[in-house]
Amino acid sequence: MFKITLGENLFLHLIEMQHAQELHSVVDASRGHLRRWLPWVDAMKTVADFQPVIHAWLQQYADGRGFQAGIKKDGVLVGVIGLHDIDWMNRRTSLGYWLTEAYTGRGIMTKATQAVLAIVFNDYQLNRVQIQCGVTNYESQAIPKRLGFLFEGVVRDGEWLYDHYHDLVQYSLLREEWLRYISSGGR
Repeated sequence: MFKITLGENLFLHLIEMQHAQELHSVVDASRGHLRRWLPWVDAMKTVADFQPVIHAWLQQYADGRGFQAGIKKDGVLVGVIGLHDIDWMNRRTSLGYWLTEAYTGRGIMTKATQAVLAIVFNDYQLNRVQIQCGVTNYESQAIPKRLGFLFEGVVRDGEWLYDHYHDLVQYSLLREEWLRYISSGGR
């Protein structure tokens, strides 16, 4: 379907059904790390649990409502990045991502996010993208901060996380801001 090269031995690819086993293995190996911020981790116990999710992602892509891409480093799946759903009428979307703990802090997610933003603003011609992160998920918040997103505020009790609500911070980026960011060389 699609493959986007981000650097030497680093690329994005559309997640397809043949990736179910690999996706399960990566999530299973990173369960403790991912569970701190992602409310779906406990529900994904077997390879079969991933199949309907991947099917829904492929339908999302086929319907032109976005995509979910695997992030591969040196041939190993290390995370996922994607658009939650495109609102074509209002020309906006939201972006989500995760990495296995061993691959955080290497600039991988920044590169992946930049590539997805190029698709959002250049190819899809959307006007707005937002990112929400847990208020104490500082690693995740570093991505929108680094890429020129504007902090919009705190969404109180914004997400149910297993046994409690937690607050989310919300960042957004407009197409005109992205274009300025790119033209300034990312400063």
